[in-house]
Amino acid sequence: MPVRQLPETIVNRIAAGEVVERPASVVKELVENAIDAGASRIDIFSDGGGRRKIVIADDGSGMTAADLALAVDRHATSKLDDEDLLAIRTLGFRGEALPSIGAVARLSITTRHASEPHAWAMRVEGGDKTPIAPAALSQGTRVEVADLFFATPARLKFLKTDRTEAEAIREVVRRLAMARPDVAFTLAGEERAPVTWAAALPGAPGQLIRLGDILGADFRANAIEVRAEREGVVVEGFAAAPSLTRANALGQYLFVNGRPVRDKLILGAVRAAYSDYLPRDRHPVVALFVTLDSREVDANVHPAKTEVRFRNAGLVRALIVHALKEGLAREGRRTAANSASSVISTFRPASMPPANWDWRASPSYPVGGSAAPSFAERAQAAFDVGAPSADIRPTEVTPDLLDRPLGAARTQIHETYIVSQTRDGLIVIDQHAAHERIVYERLKASLEANGVQRQILLIPDIVEMDEATVERLVARAEELAKFGLVIESFGPGAVAVRETPSLLGKTDAGGLLRDLAEHMAEWDEALPLERRLMHVAATMACHGSVRAGRVLKPEEMNALLREMEATPNSGQCNHGRPTYVELTLADIEKLFGRR
Repeated sequence: MPVRQLPETIVNRIAAGEVVERPASVVKELVENAIDAGASRIDIFSDGGGRRKIVIADDGSGMTAADLALAVDRHATSKLDDEDLLAIRTLGFRGEALPSIGAVARLSITTRHASEPHAWAMRVEGGDKTPIAPAALSQGTRVEVADLFFATPARLKFLKTDRTEAEAIREVVRRLAMARPDVAFTLAGEERAPVTWAAALPGAPGQLIRLGDILGADFRANAIEVRAEREGVVVEGFAAAPSLTRANALGQYLFVNGRPVRDKLILGAVRAAYSDYLPRDRHPVVALFVTLDSREVDANVHPAKTEVRFRNAGLVRALIVHALKEGLAREGRRTAANSASSVISTFRPASMPPANWDWRASPSYPVGGSAAPSFAERAQAAFDVGAPSADIRPTEVTPDLLDRPLGAARTQIHETYIVSQTRDGLIVIDQHAAHERIVYERLKASLEANGVQRQILLIPDIVEMDEATVERLVARAEELAKFGLVIESFGPGAVAVRETPSLLGKTDAGGLLRDLAEHMAEWDEALPLERRLMHVAATMACHGSVRAGRVLKPEEMNALLREMEATPNSGQCNHGRPTYVELTLADIEKLFGRR
């Protein structure tokens, strides 16, 4: 078959295959055009998941008749002043969206420029253009797309249900609305009540209002402001406290120069920053905005412009990690799980007897009208739960302890939880989780300073394991030695432990090595050394901390509270669990109906 030049209509349909993947792609391109036109209000309407109709109306600058005639031609754009593709300051720049949409749908554009006496309209159906005609429109541009993919019916087979496509449109609008809090958005159609996000004030407060409107009140209440700047690169935004997490990474919204992107580099940086706070199966909720010179980032690497490439990727990653870690450390004791509201929500009022309850039918009603022998002892035996593990009520509590953030220890219950009293409430502390964070931070500090101090075992501890596990541990022996755990092979199915970290004291070497081996099985060579070392430190901290079930003396409990106050990130252990929960006196009074 000889080589031939394809007709313009076929070329446009091929291009539409890259640009117009689904109805949400159409909405994205048209809303970006409205933003580039300087709109302060954008209305979006969709029907049938966007395949039947999409309408985008804005109050932007509009187009003249001459511009409208060119706008539906391929590679015609007003967004490039010259031929420099690295100096891109707008969301769109290729001039492909309108001709691609017009090639596969019925496209209608009505627009009015301030210099024109009236509006102009134009239609494109399956690539066929109609002449420009006068129309009625007071300001801006109105674009209507009907019967999407009518010219390429095969594409319709690959679309999902109307509900799924409508949700994809909603997600696109949400991302663009987060990127531009200064623009008002209204999303309607799909038999839903219209959703309006009003324009917010400039700056961080307005940005948080818009993010709270979209991501919910939980995010707004637990948002931590982050900001860092270096060498012309600015990272700012909001990150949720470590206890507000999701089961996947869909709650991470990333923007580069106002453009919503899904960049693996940035996602990896977010994960690294939260590695000390979250379990491996949980993901943080963040909205980060990266601003830098347009020449330092290439936005022309993906057909849908959803990916970017940085000239100095290492700087961007390091800045994101620094900004997030600094913000999380600053708000270390603030977590969603230890707030009063989340604690109160777990309580339920005691059940009341039904209105027609006959007290004589009670099992406690005396047989024969008199108390049965030993009745009181048998009935009350079920309520005997024993005395508290440790009680320091008689101890004189100095007033200054009550004024400390974590108060003064009052008792230990179930050999696991410490109850402390503050000036205006009480706090319940998980002693294992709290000490785990303390040991973990000590290990990190020792590693950064002069290495972890070791203790040599008089008799090496021999731990038997299967050969594959032994090989895995011995291969990482050098990394383990950085934390003071010195091991060597002891035959085909055993490991000899010769030195252990001093911080851990007397520890179960077998349990520690087995846990380390399980974590190592999930590592790959791409995981940075620093991350692998932090995994080792977290596992060691878990084994070296005060265990649940250990009775603590009053002095030990108070010492633990003071160490928590001096330890960064003490609001949660290194697995992401809260270390304490707090109830103010007002919250307790609410529980008992006093307020």
